[in-house]
Amino acid sequence: LDGLEVCRTLRRERDVPIIMLTARESEIDRVVGLELGADDYVVKPFSVRELMVRVKNVLRRTGPRPADEAGQVLRAGALAIDAARREARWGTEVLDLTAQDFDLIAALAAHAGQVLNREQLLTQVWGYDYYGDLRVVDAAVKRLRAKLRQVTSEEVVTTVRGVGYRLVT
Repeated sequence: LDGLEVCRTLRRERDVPIIMLTARESEIDRVVGLELGADDYVVKPFSVRELMVRVKNVLRRTGPRPADEAGQVLRAGALAIDAARREARWGTEVLDLTAQDFDLIAALAAHAGQVLNREQLLTQVWGYDYYGDLRVVDAAVKRLRAKLRQVTSEEVVTTVRGVGYRLVT
């Protein structure tokens, strides 16, 4: 498949950020790529610095939004995430979370029911430029589960073996 067909197929099946990296530089090629759903279009040759800024911008635009600008609360089952107050509640119980715990549960809640892999969680919680071990996600999920067990006996964050984690709603 060529890049345009890959973009078309991805847009039909998933909602993921897409940056097209291509040697096709004509205006019509750029227009077609963007109309098919690419979030950005970069023509070769390009600088790595420029690409990193473009990736950062696309992730900022397409990343999860736990609450909108009006300060609405994101709800996923009994879980309520108030991004403006950086507060998470299970029912009426306020969860005692670190900043990282909050970012992790907010990322999972923004995609409730969907599986997020370690790389996606690293990008959303630790940032796109994090170069540490992927297993940091496993440790953070373990801590988050322990905190959730203090307020509910339900299994809120499940593991999808070989894939990632999902917030059950």
